[in-house]
Parts: sequence; C-alpha cells; structure tokens
Amino acid sequence: MVEMHEMVPGKRFDRYHELGQYAFGEKLGLYIVVPQQLIVEVSLCIVYMVTGGQSLKKFHDTVCSSCKSIKLTYFIMIFATAEFVLSHLPNFDSISGVSLAAAVMSISYSTIAWSASLAKGVQEDVQYGYKATTTPGTVFGFLSGLGDVAFAYSGHNVVLEIQATIQSTPERPSKGPMWKGVVVAYIIIALCYFPVALIGYWMFGNSVKDNILISLEKPAWLIAMANMFVVVHVIGSYQVYAMPVFDMMETLLVKKLEFNPTRTLRFIVRNAYVAFTMFIGITFPFFGGLLGFFGGLAYAPTTYYLPCVIWLIVMKPRRYSLSWWINWFCIVIGVLLMVLAPIGGMRQIIIQAKDYKFYS
Repeated sequence: MVEMHEMVPGKRFDRYHELGQYAFGEKLGLYIVVPQQLIVEVSLCIVYMVTGGQSLKKFHDTVCSSCKSIKLTYFIMIFATAEFVLSHLPNFDSISGVSLAAAVMSISYSTIAWSASLAKGVQEDVQYGYKATTTPGTVFGFLSGLGDVAFAYSGHNVVLEIQATIQSTPERPSKGPMWKGVVVAYIIIALCYFPVALIGYWMFGNSVKDNILISLEKPAWLIAMANMFVVVHVIGSYQVYAMPVFDMMETLLVKKLEFNPTRTLRFIVRNAYVAFTMFIGITFPFFGGLLGFFGGLAYAPTTYYLPCVIWLIVMKPRRYSLSWWINWFCIVIGVLLMVLAPIGGMRQIIIQAKDYKFYS
C-alpha cells in the first residue's frame, strides 16, 4: 500500500477507497472498500471504548480497593467524555501529539505487563493445556485466537491517510520516510507483543485474562499506572481510527445530501458517532470475543487480502513469480481468516453473554 500510494505519476491515493476505485472502477471500488473500511474503523472504536472503560475500572479498583464498586458501564461513559472533546480536533495533523503520547503509553504498559508478570513468577497449579474441555470448544477457541492476531495488525486501514500527510516531491517521494516509519512501527509492535504473549502465558498459563493487566494485582501502584497508560493509549488510538469515519460522514452529508459545512454539522455528526460507539461498547463489553469476531470479519479483508488483490490487478506481476505467489498466499490466508475467525469470536461472545445482565 505504501508503494501504491504514488504509483500513478502526478497523483496520490490519499484514501483507501481511492485506491480501490482505481483498481476496481469508480462504483465497484467504493462498494468493495468503503463498507469494509467502515466496519474496521467503527469496530476498533467500539473495542477501544470497552478497553478504556475496563482499564479505568481496574485503575479505580486497584487504587481504592476498599471503595464501593462502580459498574463498568459508568467507566465506559467516563472514557467517552474524553473522546467527545477530542473528536472536534480538525484532522490527522492536529492529533499527532495525541498519537505520539498513545505510542509511548503502548510501549510503557506492554513493558510493565511482561516485567510485572516475570516478577510475579509462575503461578501455583499453572496449566498450559487448552482452556476448553471439549474438541469443539478447542477448535472455536483456536479460531477466535486467529481473529485476535488479525486484529493486532490493523494499521493498513489508515496507512494511506497517514502517508498523505507526508510531503512528497519527485526527488523525495513520500514512500521513503513512510517505509522507514512502517518498519520501525512493526519492530516496536513485535517488541511489545511477543514478550507479553510468551512471558504472560509462561506465568499464568491458560488462566490468563483477555487483558493481562486485569490478571496482575501487585505492585498496586505499577498496575494502576499501567492501566492508566492503556487509557491514554486508547484515547489517542480511538481518534486515529475515528478521523476517517468523520471525514466520510461529513463528505457524504455535504456533497451528496447538500448540507452546509458548518461547525454545527461537525459538532452533531462527531458527537453522534462517539455516542453510538459508546452505546455499543456498553451493550457488548466482551473484549476477547469482540477481538476475535471483528478481527476475522473486518480486518482480514482490508489488511490481508484486499491490498494483495489490488496489487495483482494494478502491478500485474508475472504469473508464478515470487510476488505473484506471495500475494496469492496472503489472499488465501486472508479469506480463511475472514470465514473462520468470526465463528470462534461469536461463540465466545455468546458464552460470555449467558451470564451477563445487559445494562445492569
């Protein structure tokens, strides 16, 4: 996608759907890309609502263990108030400071997660086998896990929008610094994820929570700080994925429905969107199940195989060449993920919903 951003001389594909339209045609490109991209961005915002609320609750319960318990619903609403304010920043450039803070927080809480797990040591009666006791349960758990992995690498959905903010000249095209940014970003992601996954599982086994910071209790000050880092991270990340949605909604209302592009319109549209994601997050606060379901349903197409399909159509690599084989391999894996992972995620949501009282 970084390479395809400026593949047509004198033109930049600043939006995912613009690239889709170039590859598939004006109408078909919109119908293929926009719904999938919207599902990705909206689902991420919903998951961030749940994550932010859970982390705020954990922070409160850790700092004030003797205080009266407050329901998760209220913490999600508290988290949403920050998004109501930040959603009125005008564009990607204006949230660069928030994004930087989010990135630093992400590295910080990941480091705290694996180092605190290591300090806690291997738990008594730790079990490393499958959590499920039946074969169907094991299979569905595996499928949901695939969705979790797919969810973790979802930056492709806004990569063109981010690259569009980088200055570009014929001598110094934007793909140069963008490639460096992508490589560094994925190295940092790997350094964050792998120690948490390996050390966390080593210490807690299959009893580890969907969010490992919920499994950790001591030292209280460190776990409270880590959960606050998570809150800052998802506050910033929410805006990164909400900005393209705001852009689409406002463009539709102004160009298609002929609304006046006023501050009032922006105020209503953005607040309505934040309220919608808050409501869904309060209704379905199932972190693990949501990851598996959306990871397969939405992220697999836009992340794993749609870019490869576009590459094959536009770049036309020689049949049976290395590029041709790699792209087809990713397409097959992506389609399998899209079909199988949501099944496991949906089952997990259903199981968790059995004991959950909605709006309790």
